[in-house]
Amino acid sequence: MDITIHASFLPHDDPDAALAFYRDTLGFEVRNDVGYAGMRWLTVGPVGQPGTSIVLHPPAADPGVTDDERRTITEMMAKGTYAGILLATPDLDDTFARLQASAAEIVQEPTEQPYGVRDCAVRDPAGNLIRVQERR
Repeated sequence: MDITIHASFLPHDDPDAALAFYRDTLGFEVRNDVGYAGMRWLTVGPVGQPGTSIVLHPPAADPGVTDDERRTITEMMAKGTYAGILLATPDLDDTFARLQASAAEIVQEPTEQPYGVRDCAVRDPAGNLIRVQERR
């Protein structure tokens, strides 16, 4: 079986702030920018990896989501407990310096974890937890 991860989804509540973080801070390329009914979906991904993307979407855009669920999603995003993603880089210190110089909320500085990886953690402008581990 040949299966790959094509796209992961993260919510955003400010498309311009999301673009500034993922494009300008992380260096991802913008692959798609679609507006519909006052909402905006952004597809970004690492340069040179066209088969892997992150779709930044309006939270609760699904018509099946209730008002109570929308409130819960908004509350969880504000706390940073709704969504997250794990990225990898060959130079964690350089990546962390770029993140620290941006508007990203630092959650954890580069740390050698007891389970064998060195990583750091930040929150993107929507509150999503972004962990970055060093590739070895």
